[in-house]
Amino acid sequence: MLALRVVFRTKSTALLPLPGLSHSINLGYVAIRFFESLPGAMRMSEPSKGTTQAAPPTETSSLDRAPSAKEQAWEKNTLRPTLEKSPERQPEFTTLSGHAIRRLYTRADLTNWDPDRDLGFPGEPPYTRGIHSAMHRSRLWTMRQFAGFGTAEDTNQRFRYLLAQGQTGLSTAFDLPTLMGYDSDHPLSEGEVGKCGVAISSLADMEVLFDKIPLANVTTSMTINSPAAIIWAMYLAVAEKQGADWKKISGTLQNDILKEYIAQKEYIYPPEPSMRLVIDTFEFGVKNTPKFNTISISGYHIREAGSTAIQELAFTLRDGMEYVEWGMRRGLDVDQFVPQLSFFFNAHNDFFEEIAKYRAARRIWHKAMVERYKSKNPRSWALRFHTQTAGCSLTAQQPYNNVVRTAIQALAAALGGTQSLHTNSLDEAWALPTEFAATIALRTQQIIAHETGVTNTVDPLGGSYFVETLTNEVERGAWEYIARIDAMGGMVAAIERSYPQREIAEASYRYQMAVDKKEKIIVGVNDFVADEKPLDILQIDETVAHRQAARLKKLRADRSQGEIDRRLHALRDAAQGKGNLMPFIYDAVKSYATLGEICDALRDVFGIYEEVAIT
Repeated sequence: MLALRVVFRTKSTALLPLPGLSHSINLGYVAIRFFESLPGAMRMSEPSKGTTQAAPPTETSSLDRAPSAKEQAWEKNTLRPTLEKSPERQPEFTTLSGHAIRRLYTRADLTNWDPDRDLGFPGEPPYTRGIHSAMHRSRLWTMRQFAGFGTAEDTNQRFRYLLAQGQTGLSTAFDLPTLMGYDSDHPLSEGEVGKCGVAISSLADMEVLFDKIPLANVTTSMTINSPAAIIWAMYLAVAEKQGADWKKISGTLQNDILKEYIAQKEYIYPPEPSMRLVIDTFEFGVKNTPKFNTISISGYHIREAGSTAIQELAFTLRDGMEYVEWGMRRGLDVDQFVPQLSFFFNAHNDFFEEIAKYRAARRIWHKAMVERYKSKNPRSWALRFHTQTAGCSLTAQQPYNNVVRTAIQALAAALGGTQSLHTNSLDEAWALPTEFAATIALRTQQIIAHETGVTNTVDPLGGSYFVETLTNEVERGAWEYIARIDAMGGMVAAIERSYPQREIAEASYRYQMAVDKKEKIIVGVNDFVADEKPLDILQIDETVAHRQAARLKKLRADRSQGEIDRRLHALRDAAQGKGNLMPFIYDAVKSYATLGEICDALRDVFGIYEEVAIT
């Protein structure tokens, strides 16, 4: 995951992120730094490093909090004399999202908390402690490093290198033209081919991408959204050519168009036809690829755009509910297609807030599936998720600090019960990762898994007064957002009103102001600044575009143009109706119609989406 930093020089010597911008693109993300603060939270007022408060602080107590006599005696006899001699470092403490944190958590913070009901046991509802009974004692998370650059040959070599280093799954990053549905030789692709991911313009490219990689034996994640159905059809065609059984292959298609409108902005078509394409993949997947996740509902990009942890959780899960509702309206059985839905979350710097977020996510999804959608299948209740460490937390300044950030974030994901994990590389604020940096990122996961002991017991933080209270508070905040979106008529309606977009923009602005004022310290950026030596980075030059253009020219010369025209015409006709488009897309892909040609055929029918400006 690449996080490109734009910085400017202030009157001080610190290099600070440029405020006021928000956009993120997978792997080649132009993820301009945005951070988060919880709407309605107390003002974050951490003073600059080295300051102290003048008097012992008085904490704001919950109305239903009733501390025990022993806790009150401790505060009077032990705490207050200590604070009079040595005040706390700041008048209030908050999570990264701006959520107020007490100095001590006790049983008094868990009023009405029932461990049997709210905590339970791993592998059983409400899944607070994890969706599997033995969790990582039985099977470690899949180590799935996000990779892709240059041509299909370049990325194929990186895939095979990572697998040789002990990676246990593949994750494919596509370049910007591919993400936007353009061929590499399209005029709008100029300057972007292979820069932020691998360039894929046709089935011929996909065949090279997975050359000598048996798709029957490896799970593959593909980070693609608007053209997801087309890229998936290419993948399935390669699997078929290799002799793999579609019923047995497994992997994940990101395919989450709602978060594109909310955060990442890599959409092509308007919401309704885009949602139709998503549900087409659900329907096709139930019938043909029962082990393949047809969507990865993604909070990651929402967080990268600047949301708080609670916003990330709420908007992601409400997106998930929206997809469930659209699938049900199509006539799909909730307990047939929902088990093929997966999720994708960010792992940011606030260790305990992130762990609480993952635990709350499982609880919310279980409640929604059982109570809202009357699901009877436990496989539908269990929220499965991938995690990626926070690209927006990476800094161009002192980039080796990013190794530490990534390790802490990855540890939170492991303790939070993730099913798979990508760890960012130290140089991704500058460029796509070098082989050296990517290896360190993978080794970070392996050290956590095999050397720290954190996988030896299930949910080791379960029962902690702090973690359980924070889990409850995160869950409550997420449900409040979900209720507001329900009142608007659902997530599509909320997006059309720019509600989640505005919430994220406001949160990111508030946090950026806190960074600019040094109320929040980012080591190496707005404090602890030092002179640095330049990094050796991976450079992608224009020869990639030239090679792609030559390959496309040969492809068009060798194929049957008449067959292409016939299949694209059939696709246009089908798009004007209401049937499932996957068979028509698959036919076009198999004839070696290009990604751009297929997307253009759908543009002819669906049109393109232009976002309403937020005012």
